[in-house]
Amino acid sequence: MRTVTIAIVGAGFAGNFHTNAYNKVSGVNLRIKYVFDNDQERARQLCDKWDIIEGVAATYQQVLEDPEVDVVDIITPPVTHLDLCYQALDANKHVICEKPLTGYFGEEGDEEPIGLNVPKAKMYKKLLADIDECRQKFEASDRLFMYAENYVYSPNILRSAEMIEAKKSKIMYMKGEESIRSSTSPASAYWSLAGGGSLIRLGSHPIGGMLFLKQAEAKARGEEIAVQSVVAETGRLAPSLNEHDKRYFPAKSIDTEDFATVVITFTDGTKAISISNDNTLGGVKNYVEVYTNDSALVNNITPADNLSTYFLDQDDLEDVYISEQLQDKTGWNKVFVAEETLRGYLAQFQDFAECVAENRQPLSDLNLAYDTIKIIYAAYLSAEEGRRVDFQERNGR
Repeated sequence: MRTVTIAIVGAGFAGNFHTNAYNKVSGVNLRIKYVFDNDQERARQLCDKWDIIEGVAATYQQVLEDPEVDVVDIITPPVTHLDLCYQALDANKHVICEKPLTGYFGEEGDEEPIGLNVPKAKMYKKLLADIDECRQKFEASDRLFMYAENYVYSPNILRSAEMIEAKKSKIMYMKGEESIRSSTSPASAYWSLAGGGSLIRLGSHPIGGMLFLKQAEAKARGEEIAVQSVVAETGRLAPSLNEHDKRYFPAKSIDTEDFATVVITFTDGTKAISISNDNTLGGVKNYVEVYTNDSALVNNITPADNLSTYFLDQDDLEDVYISEQLQDKTGWNKVFVAEETLRGYLAQFQDFAECVAENRQPLSDLNLAYDTIKIIYAAYLSAEEGRRVDFQERNGR
C-alpha cells in the first residue's frame, strides 16, 4: 500500500485530537510531513509534542506546492474553510475539513454585529449558493472531500448503524445533544468568524450523526429519505445574566446564540431533535437516542462510565487530563478513557487514510457536510422568522 502524506493546517486544540488519532492509524503507511499555522510558535509546539509530525511549514503555499503532500487536513476557523479547500483542490490535494463546512461571515455593507443585524434570509440564500458551488467544484474533480464529523465514527453510532441495517429497522424518532460550559475560543464570540454560535459549533455533531443513521436506514430498506422541513428556536441566555451570575461561563458572546433546539422532519414523516447549548456545567455532554419500530438505541458518547474518580484535592493533577471543559477535578468525576476511540477520532482518520490509499469515498463525505450546514442555516432562518422552513428539493441529489 502506498504512503499517504498529510499536512495539518491549524495547530489549535483540535490539532492535538487529530494528531493523536493519526498516531494510532494502522494498516496504512501514513506520514505527517507538515503542520502549518499562522501562529508559527503554536505550530512549533504541536510539532515538538508529536514525533509523527516531521516539520513546520513556513506558509500554506509551501504545503500546496509540495508534490509529496496528498491530503490537506483543515482545522482552522470556519471563515477560512472554503478558501483553503479551494486552494487545496486547485493544487490537486485531497481535503479533510473540520465541521462546519462553511457559514455566513458577512459581506460589504452589512451592519455589524452581523449576527444581530443581518437577516437570516440573506444568510441562508448566500449559504446555499456557496455550498452548491463547493459541491460542484469537488464533483468535477477526482479529489476526495472528507468531512471531519466525529459523531459518525463513534463506535456507539457505528454499532447502532450496523444493527439498524441488519434488522432493517424504521427510525421513528431521534434526539441528539452536545452541550458544554461555553467555548474557550475567542473567535466563537463573533458571527463573522464562527458563522454562528452553539448550533453551528455543537449542534453540527448530533445533526450529522442523526443524518448518518437515517441514511443507514434508508440504504438498508431500499428507500429514498431526505429532509422535509426544519423548525427551530435559538436564544442568547448568558448575555442576559449579570457578571456575578455568569462567572462560570467564560464566553463573551457579541452576536452569537448560546442555545438552540432544532426539530427535523424527514420525508417519511419521522422526526429528529437536536439540542445544543453553552450553558451546561460538569463537562461535555454528547449523546444520540434512537427509537425505532423495533428497538431503542441509546448512544452515550460522553461522559462515559469506564472510569470514575473521587479526589479531595487537585494536588499534582495539574497536567492530568480528566475531561474536556471540566475545570475542577475534586469530588466525583467521569474520566475520558481512550477518548480518541470513544469519540470517534481514531475510526474517522483510519477511514480517511484508507480512503486516500484505496481511492474510495468516506463514510462522512461532502453530502453529509452539505446537508448538515443547510439544516443549520434553515434553523437560523426558522428561529428568526418564527416559521417552518420547507426543503422543496434535494438540489439535484
